[in-house]
Amino acid sequence: MDFCEGYGDFAAAYDALTFNVPYDEIADYYTKILCSLTDGKRLLDMGCGTGSLTVRMKKRGFDVIGQDASADMLTYAAEKSSDIFWINQKMEETALAEPVDAIISTLDSVNHLPDKNAVQQCFQCAADNLRDGGAFVFDVNTIFKHREVLGENTFVYDVDGVYCVWNNTFDPDDNGVDIDLDLFFEEEDGYYSRGGESFREIAFSEKELRCMLENAGFTVVNVFDYMTFDSPGEKSEKLLFAAKKH
Repeated sequence: MDFCEGYGDFAAAYDALTFNVPYDEIADYYTKILCSLTDGKRLLDMGCGTGSLTVRMKKRGFDVIGQDASADMLTYAAEKSSDIFWINQKMEETALAEPVDAIISTLDSVNHLPDKNAVQQCFQCAADNLRDGGAFVFDVNTIFKHREVLGENTFVYDVDGVYCVWNNTFDPDDNGVDIDLDLFFEEEDGYYSRGGESFREIAFSEKELRCMLENAGFTVVNVFDYMTFDSPGEKSEKLLFAAKKH
């Protein structure tokens, strides 16, 4: 297996930094949408990270596969469940042994792809690994969120065992945000060890994402303001796309 690098320090801090993410509510939300699109239960979680949502989808009756580009993230995911098949692959290079009924990609994993070509390839891989009529459901940060919420802001988190300074730099050329994390991990002796991570997220308009999905062979069924079933607004910070393979 060709293990992918990256997100080592972020993986170690990820669960602490996402302590307030309502994973159960998100799992219920995705389950409701998936059940409206397909009765199949074979599910791929693209960009599963440390697997917190993946294990919840399994508890909701799905035969789920967890996939992530970071071997470090998957190390933590595997500790949460030995009953899930975890695979180390980039989203834009997804290759499964057999098609699944549905694919999800959550917590803005699509935004982490490096450029528009990678997003298009990811969507094509989703289509290639779905059965005919299969469902593809994912959420993304919007351009509004990148520009107005993340923007040029700095956030500080002091959570259990981790102190994090999160600094953002907005790039209007591609609506991207360069993210630099300064991480301090509390040790048993009361001292802190220092780490860090830098990565980038990019955002696209709803129109661009619809076009890329259609180019990959999907029909867009719905686009929602995230965690609702309402239509998106100008100030929506996240969108949920629900699509079906032709």
